Amino acid sequence: MSSLSRELVFLILQFLDEEKFRDTVHRLEKESGFYFNMKYFEDSVANGEWDEVEKYLSGFTKVDDNRYSMKIFFEIRKQKYLEALDKNDHGRAVEILRNDLKVFANFNEDLFKEITLLLTLGNFRENEQLSKYGDTKSARAIMLVELKKLIEANPLFRDKLQFPTLKNSRLRTLINQSLNWQHQLCKNPKPNPDIKTLFVDHTCGQPNGARAPSPVTNQLMGTMPKVGGFLPLGAHGPFQAAPAPLNTSLGGWMTNPSSVPHQAISGGPIGVTAPNGSVASMLKRPRTPPSNNPAMDYQTADSELVLKRSRPFGISDEVNNVPVNILPITYPGQSHAHTSHASDDLPKAVVANLNQGSAVKSMDFHPVQQTLLLVGTNIGDIAVWEVGSRERLAFRNFKAWELGACSVALQASLANEYTASVNRVMWSPDGTLFGVAYSKHIVHLYSYHGVDDVRDHLEIDAHVGSVSDLTFSYPNKQLCIITCGEDKAIKVWDAVTGSKLYTFEGHEAPVYSVCSHYKENIQFIFSTAVDGKIKAWLYDSMGSRVDYDAPGRSCTTMAYSADGTRLFSCGTSKDGESYIVEWNESEGSVKRTYHGLGKRSVGVVQFDTTKNHFLAAGDEFRIKFWDMDNVNVLATTEAEGGLPASPCIRFNKEGMLLAVSTSENGVKILSNSEGIRLLRSIEHRGFDASRVASKAPVIGAFGAPSSVAGSSIGFTDRNAPVTAMVPLIGDSRSLPDVKPRMTEELEKSKIWKLTELSEPSQLHSLRLPDSLLSVRIIRLIFTNSGGAILALAYNAVHKLWKWQRNERNLTGKATTSVPPQLWQPSSGILMTNDISETNLEDAVPCFALSKNDSYVMSASGGKISLFNMMTFKTMTTFMPPPPAATYLAFHPQDNNIIAIGMDDSSIQIYNVRVDEVKSKLKGHQKRVTGLAFSNVLNVLVSSGADAQLCVWSTDGWEKQASKYLQIPPGRASTPVGQTRVQFHQNQTHVLVVHETQIAIYEAPKLDCIKQWISWESSGSITDATYSCDSQSIYACFEDGSVCILTATALRLRCRINPSAYLPSTPSSRVYPLVIAAHPTESNQFALGLTDGGVHVLEPLESEGKWGIMPPVENGAGPSANPAAASSDQPSR
Repeated sequence: MSSLSRELVFLILQFLDEEKFRDTVHRLEKESGFYFNMKYFEDSVANGEWDEVEKYLSGFTKVDDNRYSMKIFFEIRKQKYLEALDKNDHGRAVEILRNDLKVFANFNEDLFKEITLLLTLGNFRENEQLSKYGDTKSARAIMLVELKKLIEANPLFRDKLQFPTLKNSRLRTLINQSLNWQHQLCKNPKPNPDIKTLFVDHTCGQPNGARAPSPVTNQLMGTMPKVGGFLPLGAHGPFQAAPAPLNTSLGGWMTNPSSVPHQAISGGPIGVTAPNGSVASMLKRPRTPPSNNPAMDYQTADSELVLKRSRPFGISDEVNNVPVNILPITYPGQSHAHTSHASDDLPKAVVANLNQGSAVKSMDFHPVQQTLLLVGTNIGDIAVWEVGSRERLAFRNFKAWELGACSVALQASLANEYTASVNRVMWSPDGTLFGVAYSKHIVHLYSYHGVDDVRDHLEIDAHVGSVSDLTFSYPNKQLCIITCGEDKAIKVWDAVTGSKLYTFEGHEAPVYSVCSHYKENIQFIFSTAVDGKIKAWLYDSMGSRVDYDAPGRSCTTMAYSADGTRLFSCGTSKDGESYIVEWNESEGSVKRTYHGLGKRSVGVVQFDTTKNHFLAAGDEFRIKFWDMDNVNVLATTEAEGGLPASPCIRFNKEGMLLAVSTSENGVKILSNSEGIRLLRSIEHRGFDASRVASKAPVIGAFGAPSSVAGSSIGFTDRNAPVTAMVPLIGDSRSLPDVKPRMTEELEKSKIWKLTELSEPSQLHSLRLPDSLLSVRIIRLIFTNSGGAILALAYNAVHKLWKWQRNERNLTGKATTSVPPQLWQPSSGILMTNDISETNLEDAVPCFALSKNDSYVMSASGGKISLFNMMTFKTMTTFMPPPPAATYLAFHPQDNNIIAIGMDDSSIQIYNVRVDEVKSKLKGHQKRVTGLAFSNVLNVLVSSGADAQLCVWSTDGWEKQASKYLQIPPGRASTPVGQTRVQFHQNQTHVLVVHETQIAIYEAPKLDCIKQWISWESSGSITDATYSCDSQSIYACFEDGSVCILTATALRLRCRINPSAYLPSTPSSRVYPLVIAAHPTESNQFALGLTDGGVHVLEPLESEGKWGIMPPVENGAGPSANPAAASSDQPSR
């Protein structure tokens, strides 16, 4: 079906809804498959109208379309089955089982058998998994939450959950416009024509009674051009969960490849197959009505006065007054842009001035942290700014990291002039990386770890000459970076390894910009060249699918609206004419051209989009704004003056802030009222060094040599010296005054102080209820779902606490506000490890949890046991001692492979499926006490009681490196002390926990980046772990205290004294032995105590986090020197 016919269906849906034809509306929704009415679906589920629910779903998906669809139908039919059982209607339940649920037996026979067994129970709630099933209403509500998530994730529902934005009674408006047009074409128009039908074209009768033939002969549908679809793009391998539909929105753009072959050289397979079928030819643009009659007044869809303007032409009251709803009626999913947005929503108030020091060329706001701004300049400088505090967090000059590895052409260019301009900066979609495209060959990728922690990641010698643009994409769920350049090529690189995956060639001029996108499971790239040509590419070797001219053959950039549904471009031609347009993707034509851009002599106008509603462009020393649905300028601002002729602009994600470059080498931050509230909230928090690195430029952190060792190590293995986070002495470009509004008194008040919590009222703490024997907790972990805690006690018994989903805890996740249940199956059995012939004092208990929380593998000095987490039954036991297992870790890519640390100092790589030891690794001198896999580096890191670290390749299990910990002078290590390891989220940095210290090492070479020495007065460190976001480290001590450190610099930010969470019992010495971090709540952790208790701790809602980030002082950067490290510890 053509795009215009599709739009007609939406118009009819709106008309039917306004006329209250409810049943017809939903039937058309289902039969067309264009719009899934979530509200109607929810109501039907809540009312238990199961036949209607499945009938409605059938218009959009079938049971076996994909795993999301299968899960949707299964949940619905399971609920229907349970409700029949709950009513003791076993006949109906058997019917549902046979007719509706049996289809799932082909996919999971065990599950079907388990469901069938429910018929044998007097109450299905006797089944452990259904023991918390409530009443019908609450069960349906819980299921609905799950169904909505499945529908939103299902690719078959993509672009079908949002009703297009329409003005009220749009179809009636179009009919009135048509009648008005028909009347204008009359040869003998009457002042008051009598129009009584829509079935034939209107003509006014001639004076003698004869009727002139109507010049308009097409019926309504006939006036719409039939838009042909792009033939199937084929099964693009991993890019599609289901075959692409015949008509895709990209299809209209796809022309036949030109006779000149456009080669795509693959630098490495990405798993994409060539598309099947040929491509449809370019669609013709629809004709516009003839305009040779000056009296004609063709009204557009944007005309607010269409009904009023039709009256003077003499159309009778009967037709002119076709009933139109005056009060707005909102169709489900419909939003009225003209009433819900206004120019007041635009950021126009200047709230900050940032002095960058050189001319700004490109900017980008962080995708998550709304006030974090990345800036690149004309002399190659890049900086990260916190606009809320007006602080520059990080700074770096242009520099080739490994000049010797660069191409000869680049080396020659740099030898001639060692400077380069930044052409583009951009954050990756999740904000963990950012890319910089330079005017000389190079692309730099940096990893961002929060605050001021920016590290070298990749240096790519990408293009010959200037790299014009870059962007990120996720083909095959693999993060890639796309670049284009002066050498007329577009290239795709693996963002992790830097390997080249594709080269697209076909442009005849330097490529100016790239824009990656996906629609209907099709991944593609738009590219534009300086000669005004637009091309589109799929991730294959079939060449360009589009060869099209930008308006005015302009040098153009392209961008989608935030929701990905509308495509815009903006550019400037060689003669200085600028164009900003919206494209009709279905037809490959310009949908609307926006007015108001001036003529310029140099430069290319820059633009941006926000809120799916506004456009902005830097033009004529000001910022101009448009409503996307109106071609005329909505508003302008000069931002208090000082802007260049073509300022660089960038909205933040929410559209509340707008960064604008100035002619004085700075950036102005413009804000709307919502943004002002955000910035004030940041200012009122006080000095938060988690958002501030230093008051001086952090140049040393980014490659400048320094006498103090430190950390700027990225993901890659580099020979560059490790450098410190300190400013260069004598640097002429000192940091400007970036806080002009900060008074001296306010500055003095913002002196950092360690947060120390000693009272129960200063935090939230919950001791988990326990009816079993209280024995000290040796191991502790949250389940991967975050809804339960598993503990292993000294007596080899496991304890499992589960939080239930209810009105007080809607998520069902662990929380201190609601106590969990100490869970046991109805059989009453306990998960107990084998301890026969085991001396518990010598045992080193250990366990590992499967990714789906279904199984736990555990040992307490005896055989290793595999338990079912639902039934607590022992599935199997293996590997009887000696030697005894001391640590367990599942392989990240294969749950059948387990790394087992042994008390004889070996590591055994064991395959559970075949019950076979594949490899035995030897390198430690004492028992192994820690194991951690990196799925990025493909290594296993081990630690032992010998205070040694080893790195093993997971490919051949050979040892790559080893290193002993640096024990502080005068601090003897316990002969059987435990050393544990854990990988950071970046899968490169390793947290090492020893009784004397916490350290950060970098794999695979095991360079010590940072070391934090504990105070002897606090006793030994008993355990430590990363928070789930790897931004903090939680550490517990023998004196009962808990310390929260920054993960970047290992600086103490908060100390929790035992009096804050433990009752006052002077006779007993209670302290935490183990600590575990929640998998999704970064400020929640749990402690396992010597008295057998388990406590969950969270900060107060008013604080939201544990303490305030300490400032990074000069000379106090990360250090590999234990002496230097110990000197920066704050006193306690």
